[in-house]
Amino acid sequence: MELEISFHPIDMQTWPMAQTFYYYTQMAPTTYTLNVTMDVTRLRETLKTKGYKFFPAYLYLITKAVGQQQELRMGVQNGEVGYWDHLTPVYPQFHEDDKTTSLLWTEYDDNFQVFYRSYLEDTRQYGDSHGILSAKGIPLANAYIVSCIPWFTFNSFSLHNHGIKDYYVPSFEAGSFIEADGKIKMPLSITAHHATTEGYHLKVFLEQLQYDMDHTSEWLDV
Repeated sequence: MELEISFHPIDMQTWPMAQTFYYYTQMAPTTYTLNVTMDVTRLRETLKTKGYKFFPAYLYLITKAVGQQQELRMGVQNGEVGYWDHLTPVYPQFHEDDKTTSLLWTEYDDNFQVFYRSYLEDTRQYGDSHGILSAKGIPLANAYIVSCIPWFTFNSFSLHNHGIKDYYVPSFEAGSFIEADGKIKMPLSITAHHATTEGYHLKVFLEQLQYDMDHTSEWLDV
């Protein structure tokens, strides 16, 4: 059962980040990119042992960690600043025939098994459709971009949105794995809007994400 999408307007008179939001949207519009390296050793080995694909687990874990912080789920609806209950991951589908990608989305569910099955069904049904958007159509209003570059790793990656209006949720890009000294690492690039997301918020997000990657028994087969 998919989650209901709810948007909650914020009282700008009492919101602690109101001045920050005004400054970084009206006076000095600013986005920034943070590049980190995640340890996916336990996650990858567990998924491989149990026969799960890595990419949908990555989508689930990013969306799950984002859901823990209101500041990472900010948006504007009907002219009001607020936050979504949860976000919907939008991700690319690569087409081998013409080397293009199409954007597809899968409704988030707190239960990994439900989300995983929905992902498999979406990619089965719409994965081969071409065009910038897959045949599933326009993403939901609470959508955010989460992607990967599977062909190579990177030390730094920046995503430039060229001033897309009222888009304040982070975007995520992962690179290919790096294996060294018995560990499997994955570069992760996060592009955030300074109006809603401070470095501290990303610190909390990354700690939650790494925890979930290391403690698969708490969500994988629940």
